[in-house]
Amino acid sequence: MRKVEDGMFEYRGHNYIAPFLLMTSLFFMWGFAHGILEVLNPHFQSQFQISKAMSALTQTAVYGAYFLMALPAGWIIRKWGYRRGVVTGLSLFAIGAFMFIPGSMWSSFAFFTISLFVLGCGLTCLETSANPYITILGHPDKAESRINLAQSLNGMGWIAGPLVGGQLLFTGVDIAVPYTIVGTLVLIVAIIFSQTKLPDPRVAYEVDTHSHTVEVPINRPAFAFGMLSLLLYVAAQTGVNSFFINYATEKCTVAPKTASLMLAFGGMGLFCVGRFAGGALMSHISPKKVLLTCAMIAATATSVVIASKGLIALAAFFLLYLGESIMFPTIFSFALRDAGTQTKLASSLLIMTIVGGAIAPIMMGSIADKTGNMSLPFIIPLLCYIVIALYAARRKSTQTT
Repeated sequence: MRKVEDGMFEYRGHNYIAPFLLMTSLFFMWGFAHGILEVLNPHFQSQFQISKAMSALTQTAVYGAYFLMALPAGWIIRKWGYRRGVVTGLSLFAIGAFMFIPGSMWSSFAFFTISLFVLGCGLTCLETSANPYITILGHPDKAESRINLAQSLNGMGWIAGPLVGGQLLFTGVDIAVPYTIVGTLVLIVAIIFSQTKLPDPRVAYEVDTHSHTVEVPINRPAFAFGMLSLLLYVAAQTGVNSFFINYATEKCTVAPKTASLMLAFGGMGLFCVGRFAGGALMSHISPKKVLLTCAMIAATATSVVIASKGLIALAAFFLLYLGESIMFPTIFSFALRDAGTQTKLASSLLIMTIVGGAIAPIMMGSIADKTGNMSLPFIIPLLCYIVIALYAARRKSTQTT
């Protein structure tokens, strides 16, 4: 019997550091795409003179694509493998980005929304491929640490998105410019991946193929609770991101361009730091304890955002981003563990929960439009964090000693 190596990137004699590094580049790309989306929200409100609820359709387009494209993306991966899934995702990502060129010429909010939907379909393929692939590129007990480390690069993309978008869009630069640059870079990466062979991660897990029973992951209560928690997390994160700039300008009298810098360096900066730190902590502390602590921090900070304004509220926002940092990768990894052997199907189902990002911004925008109060909408993410804390508290620890 071979010795099992207890390493983050080694398992049963296989070393996966090279494919890990290649795949983590994708995390930055979709982090950037989501980050710049948060700047589009207030930008479209100003450009097209539309309500907060209407501008939230940009989030609906992207996150709705996750719900519609997740199962087809899973089918592509099951039939042709992870590499084809990645190349398909990058190609759709590039097409959606390039569609901003005619969209800018026509100055059509509807066409921009369609462009974001196509881009969102690409992001769905990338996340459906990369998230489960990262979790199994090494010893199973290090899955949470590994995906949090990869997601740290995603956090850096979240910093770059609002930074680039805010500095360009709030100074009058054509919206097509950043998306044309991004589309070109994504196309280059797609060519690189099309020429690269990725190892089959099933070798590491040595899944039992003798069973004739195909288990449906959603039938497992623990997996179903994980799906719900992931949906609520994405709903909360997207809602918070979508209206940070609105909140900062209306409740804290901050200029939009300054607010975008605060979002990039303050909020997303701590978000990124939290992911690096969380990944390191999970090598020594039970991941469920880290998740529970972060959920409680996020809930407490959101309560302060609702009840206050000014510098105190901004400080609470930054703390909120720190609490959010490790939630998505940790919940995703937990739920994937609870899915049994059907990891590719489970990944598609988990990616579908990102549709939560299509729902919360519209709900929060509607509350803000009707009440004229930018504090009240944050009750929605508060409720989400409370449920996530309950998920963490009830979950059994999976880390071995």
